[in-house]
Amino acid sequence: QVQPVESGGGLVQAGGSLRLSCAASGRTFSWHVIGWFRQAPEKEREFVASIRWTGATPMYKPSVKGRFTISSDNAKNTVDLQMNSLKPEDTAVYYCAVKDGVVPSANSSEYNYWGQGTQVTVSS
Repeated sequence: QVQPVESGGGLVQAGGSLRLSCAASGRTFSWHVIGWFRQAPEKEREFVASIRWTGATPMYKPSVKGRFTISSDNAKNTVDLQMNSLKPEDTAVYYCAVKDGVVPSANSSEYNYWGQGTQVTVSS
């Protein structure tokens, strides 16, 4: 199985940028869909973005489209989430998740493997 490992969280002021990275441990991301989800305090986990391991078919939550960019690097076996123009409402624990198969999805229940999460805090 493939185990995702996140890195890159931190504290940033509103309007700033952060780059999260998800690395594959155990196996490569080949033939998988990789997604980013987030969970704010007292809120349900929500979809942020996903991408096929080839870099094709990126999908975004409407409120982050145009600010966040998801990308894959097959040589490094990583998937990054570049987050620009951050807002306080982006504050959450961000999780990388991996879905078996090649069909993109925003449904967290369809993802098979989850990372431990990384905290992103945006101050106003």
